[in-house]
Amino acid sequence: MKDQKFRKTVESFIWTIFIVFLLRAFVIQGYVVPSGSMENTLLPGDFLLALKFTYGLEIPYTGIKFFQFKKPRRGEIVIFLYPVNKRQDYVKRCIGLPGDTIQIINKVLYINGVRQEEKYVVHKDPSVIPPLVELTNEILKRDYQKAWESGKFMREPRVRDNFGPVVVPDGYFFAMGDNRDYSFDSRFFGPVPLRYLKGTPLIIYFSIDLQAPLWRKIRFNRFFRIIPLL
Repeated sequence: MKDQKFRKTVESFIWTIFIVFLLRAFVIQGYVVPSGSMENTLLPGDFLLALKFTYGLEIPYTGIKFFQFKKPRRGEIVIFLYPVNKRQDYVKRCIGLPGDTIQIINKVLYINGVRQEEKYVVHKDPSVIPPLVELTNEILKRDYQKAWESGKFMREPRVRDNFGPVVVPDGYFFAMGDNRDYSFDSRFFGPVPLRYLKGTPLIIYFSIDLQAPLWRKIRFNRFFRIIPLL
């Protein structure tokens, strides 16, 4: 009798571990926001739960995806592998899709020549950095595009407030943080492969402010807050 009870306990434990593994591998992923690049939408210390299967199910540790349920949309918050170091996950907003022309003029975003009204964006630095170069002819535009795609702007601050125009290549997307003046994103490291998409953040289940005094560290008002995807 005791052996049977023990066996059932072990089986229940194994099944629980198996289900947790499946959820972790294919459905839900935890993510902690490390920086202020998405303020004020997401804050450093926000603990997120993300849906992993949004852009397709991935076989763990292979990078192989199948059953793509949807494609990213402009303005959608996404989690993706950082192209320069694929061991890191980034959370930003999808700004441009394949074929889109992206340009920033004095901090204002234009997509395909249309000025964008971005209510979620914050600018915490009033200064405007002049452009890296004036793209006065097609040769300069072509060289600029190649430099951007190859990550040559990684340490170039002059692309922060005045950028492009560039065209998002096929199979890639353009990502930016909401805290535009303090976000390291596609302006600097280039376009992100669509296959690097990992999911969409769904909810903030916990939040802590490491800079606050001890009695104010936990942000109770952010618990279980649904994250607006657009």
